[in-house]
Amino acid sequence: MNRILVATDRSKTADRAVRFAAALADRYGSELLILQVLLPQSEPATEAGGAEATRVGFASEELQKFAREVAGPRGTARVVIDTDPSRAILQTIDQADVDAVVVGNVGMAGRREFLLGNIPNRISHNARCTVIIVNTAALGDGKAPLPRWAEPEGTEPRVQVEGRLLRRATTIGQVMAKEGLKELFSRSKDEGSMRTRARRFREALEELGPTFAKLGQILSTRPDLLPPAFVEELAALQDNVPPLTEAEVVAVMEEELGVPWEDVFESIDPTPMAAGTIAEVHRATLTGGERVVVKVQRPTAEEDILQDLALFRMFAEKTADRPAFKQLVDMGAIVEHLSESLKRELDFRQEASNIDRMKTVLVPFPRLDVPGVYHDYTSARLLVMQEIQGVPIRRAPEGEARKEAARQLLESYYRQILSDGFFHADPHPGNLLWWQDKIYFLDFGMIGEVGPDVRQLLVLLLMAFWQEDVAFLSDVTLMIAGQDQRPDLDLVKFQAELGDLLARYRHLSLKDIQLGPILQEITEISVRHDVALPANLALTGKALAQMHLATAELDPTLDPFSVAGSFVMRGVMGKVREGVDPKRLFYEAQKAKVRLVRLIESLERLAGARPGPKLTVNFRGTERLEDTVRRAGRRLSLALTAGGSLVAMAITAGSTHVAGWIPLALGSAGGALTLGLVADLLRRRG
Repeated sequence: MNRILVATDRSKTADRAVRFAAALADRYGSELLILQVLLPQSEPATEAGGAEATRVGFASEELQKFAREVAGPRGTARVVIDTDPSRAILQTIDQADVDAVVVGNVGMAGRREFLLGNIPNRISHNARCTVIIVNTAALGDGKAPLPRWAEPEGTEPRVQVEGRLLRRATTIGQVMAKEGLKELFSRSKDEGSMRTRARRFREALEELGPTFAKLGQILSTRPDLLPPAFVEELAALQDNVPPLTEAEVVAVMEEELGVPWEDVFESIDPTPMAAGTIAEVHRATLTGGERVVVKVQRPTAEEDILQDLALFRMFAEKTADRPAFKQLVDMGAIVEHLSESLKRELDFRQEASNIDRMKTVLVPFPRLDVPGVYHDYTSARLLVMQEIQGVPIRRAPEGEARKEAARQLLESYYRQILSDGFFHADPHPGNLLWWQDKIYFLDFGMIGEVGPDVRQLLVLLLMAFWQEDVAFLSDVTLMIAGQDQRPDLDLVKFQAELGDLLARYRHLSLKDIQLGPILQEITEISVRHDVALPANLALTGKALAQMHLATAELDPTLDPFSVAGSFVMRGVMGKVREGVDPKRLFYEAQKAKVRLVRLIESLERLAGARPGPKLTVNFRGTERLEDTVRRAGRRLSLALTAGGSLVAMAITAGSTHVAGWIPLALGSAGGALTLGLVADLLRRRG
């Protein structure tokens, strides 16, 4: 044995293991490497983290003195920072080419402690060298508090990180060049050329890995950003990755469980049920005999995804100030959405939470359910669920249970989207199984959420379809887009296209109609009229389209609009019943009575039938109004007087009983008044 490793936390019991290892090294003439693992306390980039880095140096000096003391010149020391001491020890064993490792047996007294993930247990099962467990328990625990110094030794220099990003960027460029980058984004509208470019774009995203595959999935829900051919092609995006080796699966499971896999599982099927870019799924059996499925995250998934997200952010920053590019796509918004979505998918605890939430949503539907989650064994990179031992829904036996399940599936989606605002966003037939006369939803990595304002408008949208009201349908669509007050919209053409859409779909049966594509077509019509609908509406339409395909396989005769109408009406009546509270009814009645009495009194005062203040109307700009009235009155007086004088002149001029000077005087007066009126008009115009 050339090199022996012993780990210590500088407690009394650990020192006993160190002295045993020192004696062993002396006997074999081996180098003794003493390892101390410190738990981080502060973020490395913070002031506290920087200050504590100096304390790491002091810890190294103290440990080196201790190594010289127990092993002489053969003693060396190493201090590392890690949140998981077992992982740090195993990594050091591999890096330092250790032949034997010595650890104490504290924490291995019983089965309960053994399952809690103690360090000796994990080292003995995972170390690729001789492991010697020393009995140190006789000395009692006596561990001193661990110093929590927090600057990780071996933090990668910035130049290494940037070097990896540069290599990844080069790989991306090579793949895009191979698929023909210029041709991919050509503006040619030829149908054949468009589909070829869409297919090559999908293949490039598949080759580039999980981040780009997820980007493609997001873009497949955005018909406002990409042509239909690209949206259709990206919707078929598939993970094309080799499965993990058995050793990789076991390593991830044991790292997350903290114990050997045999302590939790009786058996694991080495052949995956499904293998994706982020994780793969295996059948397994727990030690208690329960059949489960285990979702295991790929070891490099998080590192690969975060690296690609860093590149996307750099690209978004470089293009943020380019108006031409921003008009094509809002890269910053896409990167933000992509980042949030991928980080959620990397934490399997979020998926477990989604399953629990959906179980609550499905309570009113006895024919629908979700798998149970084993939370004790679930972590960020490991998800353990009940195995649904069913068949695809198309193989469900004919009968009332199948038809009832179809109706509940359809109605549950109206509830998920319109009432709860939380829905399974990928309900294709592969994610739905028939078991024990129920439909089980699988795979909750992708969920959708709809805000309360949009939910209310979607209810109105469904009712407009139900009642074939094109005008109201257009109003609701514009309200969803927040453009109901837009003055430059050609409303006649917009309503005409929506009317054509409604006419095509209204009287078809479920086997010929899909409500999801209706929403997608509304989005496309809106895009043509420059009406930007929310992105979550496109995701809602896609989910509804997939759900309708599944429902159509169960019961092709089901009318989606009748289900929608009855759901909406039940929801309205339910709210009415909830509001029938005697105390509240009495309160509302008294409040209405007071308001009615005050309204009648106000009308009586307005009519003068009751004493009190009368109706008063206040005008803004009253001084200008008074000037206008005064000016108009003056001009009217001049015009009437001048006209009267001229008429009188004409009458008196033809009379033999009137003196000759009178017509002359009236004519002069009329002419003077007319000149005065003309002068007043010219003066105001000037």
